[in-house]
Amino acid sequence: MYIGIDLGGTNLVVGLVNDDGEILERITKKTRVKNGATEIIKDMIEAIKEIIDKTHAEIKSIGIGIPGLVDKENGVVSECVNLNWHGIHIKKEIEKELNTSVFIDNDATVASLAEYVKGSLRNTDTSILITLGTGIGGGFIINKKVYSGANGIASEIGHMVLGENFYNCNCGRNGCFETFSSASAIVKYASKLLEENKEKENSELVKFYNSNEEITSKIVFDFAKKNDEYANIIVERFSKYIAKAIVNLMVIIDPEIISFGGGVSHAGEFMLKKIREEFEKERIFKNVVPPKFVLAEMGNDAGIVGAAFLNKYQ
Repeated sequence: MYIGIDLGGTNLVVGLVNDDGEILERITKKTRVKNGATEIIKDMIEAIKEIIDKTHAEIKSIGIGIPGLVDKENGVVSECVNLNWHGIHIKKEIEKELNTSVFIDNDATVASLAEYVKGSLRNTDTSILITLGTGIGGGFIINKKVYSGANGIASEIGHMVLGENFYNCNCGRNGCFETFSSASAIVKYASKLLEENKEKENSELVKFYNSNEEITSKIVFDFAKKNDEYANIIVERFSKYIAKAIVNLMVIIDPEIISFGGGVSHAGEFMLKKIREEFEKERIFKNVVPPKFVLAEMGNDAGIVGAAFLNKYQ
């Protein structure tokens, strides 16, 4: 049995996972960000002990997905903005208390491992998970192993620069991938476009915007599915920059499959169709079989299952 921990800015989820990737037990706690790292680590340890006491499971290893940069060799969270963690020695603290090996990695890398073990990336040698949420993350499977680079930043594909944009990324640069194709990027561009065209009430999306209703990425895709003119413009731009990013990733990693997860991916096959259309315009090496585009399958279980299997696939 393995313990997988999905550490987020809102919730901390600890799960007991078997060799088949099935979650047998889970405990969810609020992430007490204001209390600091020491208290959050205590909450993890308490949840693990509670699961062991309840199930009497023999734990082979503990894995943790971290929403930030990690030094996985030394088990240190280098930087995690959501939790305000810098240089936190999480591995040492938990191993000292539980006498069990602890492995950590970036949460997007962990999610890609879950997809590889049990989801959309299984039976591949080289594949990528792209998570489209508030920002954009990436997880890589290379030669059947998770890959996050020398310093754990290989998952930060949202900061790949793809062109000039009308606003800067939170990192301070202009043109990052996640300023074009994340959920927040869709909303920012939609607000700009609709404000500039708010007199064009032949568009249902413009009417929606003018009624002061909240614009979300889901709303934009819902209107695009109805062939709204301005929703189509927004989705086409979103898809174009995903296609550009994929072409860049292809010439570096050459994946068999690219899977899409995160909140924006709930647009489903419609989203994939738009990405494929833009990819065909952008792609090079047209005599080469392109990667297959699919939707992630593991959902909210990805963080637990992927973390649980870090021991096997790092």
